[in-house]
Amino acid sequence: MSTNQHEASADPSDEALMLRLRDGDDLALNKLMQRWEKPLVGFNLRYTNNRADAIDLAQETFVRVYENRGRYRPKGKFSTWMFTIAVNLCRNHARWKSRHPSISTVSANPDGEENDWSETITDEAPQPDESAIGSDEAQQIRDAIQELPHTLRTVVLLFEFEGMSHAEIAKVLGCTTKAVETRLYSARKALRDKLAGLLES
Repeated sequence: MSTNQHEASADPSDEALMLRLRDGDDLALNKLMQRWEKPLVGFNLRYTNNRADAIDLAQETFVRVYENRGRYRPKGKFSTWMFTIAVNLCRNHARWKSRHPSISTVSANPDGEENDWSETITDEAPQPDESAIGSDEAQQIRDAIQELPHTLRTVVLLFEFEGMSHAEIAKVLGCTTKAVETRLYSARKALRDKLAGLLES
């Protein structure tokens, strides 16, 4: 076996792991969770600004990945497919929270059902930009992102923090790349307006 073949077999791609999961290898999910737990929690935390919600939403994303394993088709990156699930969960959770403001997490779940899930997301996953946590500037930026509507908040988080291309974001959001460009422009303008005083200081 060549070195490249050995590396490929030792470190399978996300897509290969997802195909293994689809074909009945449940342990493949553990490897996907190890790779994507922290990025998911980070994205959810930036979206919700609530650590408990972020962890619960990451857990629920993996639940949905497992439940939909039979429908998976490797037509693009696994991460794009996974973030489509995560974004929809964040959006639905935000709507649910607006109707249930006194409940802090999705453990008591918007569908009214308990999650029967043996794997749990660790609460030790670091918060994004931990070095800046606690600073007035970082808090103002997080607050400004929180005030954006879903479509603008999502596009700026996926582009600026997750490093997705316009084409990948378009797949996640189910829109055109032109719409992504327009939303990103609007999100940046809104953030500049909200943070004008901070940027000038």
